[in-house]
Amino acid sequence: MTPDSFWSGRRVLLTGGNGFLGSFVRERIAARGATAIFTPRRSELDLRDASAVRAYLGDIRPNLIIHAAAVVGGIGANRLHPGQFFYDNAVMGLHLIEESRLAGVEKFVCLGTICAYPKFAPIPFREEELWNGYPEETNAPYGLAKKMLLVQLQSYRQEYGFNGIFLLPVNLYGPRDNFDLETSHVIPAMIRKFVEARDRGEGQVVLWGDGSPTREFLYVEDAAEGIVAAAERYDGAEPVNLGRGEEIAIRDLARLIAEKTGYRGDIVWDATKPNGQPRRMLDVSRAEREFGFRARTSFQDGLAKTIAWYESH
Repeated sequence: MTPDSFWSGRRVLLTGGNGFLGSFVRERIAARGATAIFTPRRSELDLRDASAVRAYLGDIRPNLIIHAAAVVGGIGANRLHPGQFFYDNAVMGLHLIEESRLAGVEKFVCLGTICAYPKFAPIPFREEELWNGYPEETNAPYGLAKKMLLVQLQSYRQEYGFNGIFLLPVNLYGPRDNFDLETSHVIPAMIRKFVEARDRGEGQVVLWGDGSPTREFLYVEDAAEGIVAAAERYDGAEPVNLGRGEEIAIRDLARLIAEKTGYRGDIVWDATKPNGQPRRMLDVSRAEREFGFRARTSFQDGLAKTIAWYESH
């Protein structure tokens, strides 16, 4: 089946379709010829309300759902709102999957999170390691809420034959990201801090932790391509990592962003603040094997595009 023939006749509900990642997914499935794409905002559909979800699905009659909506934030936001992050992410998915099953939805694509992996999972993270330990404490409530949706999809496949797949994207970055310092992730937060310090002529920028943890980053347009490819070509029960398979230390990331933004001052590490998970890097072989996905954008190019977008907006 060609991509265009897969999307022909598809009525797609894309939750989070007006957000950072969702906007790129929406553009891709529109370009492939989906018959109808629905991207309700929270004011139009509260996914925490089961009856509202049931009524909405009855109205739009989707045959494919991509669940990209999430309540997310960096380490600070996760520490402040663990209860909210757990409840909102769990209940949105629980209701949507159950109501999709009842409505006869043909396929459900669920986005999980790299935060679901155990704190000390061996590097690179392989999907088989997902249950071999507790996640890093600062974002465990969010990670576990998302991981419960994998359990739901696998058990629904077993009992009801419901075709739900589960993807695990690594940390994303790119144009249209959230640059709010209270809720943003590490790359947009650093870009904003360095650009503002450069423009004000400040001599130092203070960053959380000691700079030793490593992270892997996936450019948002590559992530969108991976999600669309999985929707088209993957129907398996096992979760699948989406990433590049490369890691970078946070201290090296900071130096790189400082250089690319033209910031010339000092970088000061506040070791009284948490580091988060010690290392993150994915084994990305399953995605390539199962649906031919490989990230195409180099980290240098992706960062340059992200900084240019922020500077122009």
